[in-house]
Amino acid sequence: MKINSSQKYYDYLIVGAGFAGATLAERLATQLNKKVLIIDKRPHIGGNAYDCLNDAGVLFHLYGPHIFHTNSERIIEYLSNFTEWIPYEHRVLADVDGKLVPVPINLTTINTLYGLNLEADGAEAFLASRAEPVAKIATSEDVVVSKVGRDLYQKFFRGYTRKQWGLDPSELDKTVTARVPTRTTTDDRYFNDTYQCMPTNGYTELFKKMLSHPNIDIMLDTDYFKVKDYIEFQNLIYTGPIDEYFNYCYGKLPYRSLKFEHKTLQQEWFQAVGVVNYPKEETPYTRITEYKHLTGQKHRYTSLTWEYPCADGDPYYPIPRQENHDLYKKYEALAEQTPNVVFLGRLGSYRYYNMDQIVGQALAVFNRLSTS
Repeated sequence: MKINSSQKYYDYLIVGAGFAGATLAERLATQLNKKVLIIDKRPHIGGNAYDCLNDAGVLFHLYGPHIFHTNSERIIEYLSNFTEWIPYEHRVLADVDGKLVPVPINLTTINTLYGLNLEADGAEAFLASRAEPVAKIATSEDVVVSKVGRDLYQKFFRGYTRKQWGLDPSELDKTVTARVPTRTTTDDRYFNDTYQCMPTNGYTELFKKMLSHPNIDIMLDTDYFKVKDYIEFQNLIYTGPIDEYFNYCYGKLPYRSLKFEHKTLQQEWFQAVGVVNYPKEETPYTRITEYKHLTGQKHRYTSLTWEYPCADGDPYYPIPRQENHDLYKKYEALAEQTPNVVFLGRLGSYRYYNMDQIVGQALAVFNRLSTS
């Protein structure tokens, strides 16, 4: 895989070597025979999905856990051109009232926390008895309280959300918690998607195969704004922050960031599942990830990551509030008036996307470009 630019002219300059940029680079190069240069500020490809071996030889995710899941056969088939898969169904426990219980809340969670022995029908009635009517569901607090009541809201959601977003759930859009299910069965899988798996050799190897085409050049440790006047290109695909592209002319779009504390322990296992959540507000981190659960790797040591949400740092999560959406719409209007530039991905769209959704968005953009 090349890491330096050698072409003098490119049909497409792509900013960002994550899933959005890599998917478009691969499609444009292989399907339309376009000359593509992909650049990234970071010293590696893969964006936030980048993984690598630590000093002990354990594969870990530098930017926190990335678990692949999708209901789209088209997307899994596309990515299967660049990787084989190992099955992995993600399970999460939460440290609540001194017990480790499944998340999302399920029958086991309810029975364990409240010392009950309910079946599915009983659990449904239990939740219904605790749910509080909400006339208009507008916030994340409304969503949870109307489904499971205030006690479970306090135990699982309020502290975790306040740490994750720096805001109370009552200040956040309903979409933050609307996608978190509550179950009255013992199904303890975090996701219900048809396809749940991990790339056999990791995400970075997947990206290397995606970008190993003679029409694709790669420049890493490269700031677009410092080199754009020295590269000759016809079209721009921009997956960075849309407000940054327009020099923050309307002000900065708010994001939450993360700080990661990576540790390697000289023991085979640390916890029972891939991720354990810590919802209590007084606990400074939100979750601990143990990667060998995710990757299936066999090793006598184990690798873990503690996650600490913060306000400053790389932009990870667009903050879902109406005023932020309104600000983004101003930048989106500017983008629509900017010829030969396409904005996409989490940062280009100011929207939280799962990995499969980003690939789907990139494939849709490619279809549009290939017919225009």
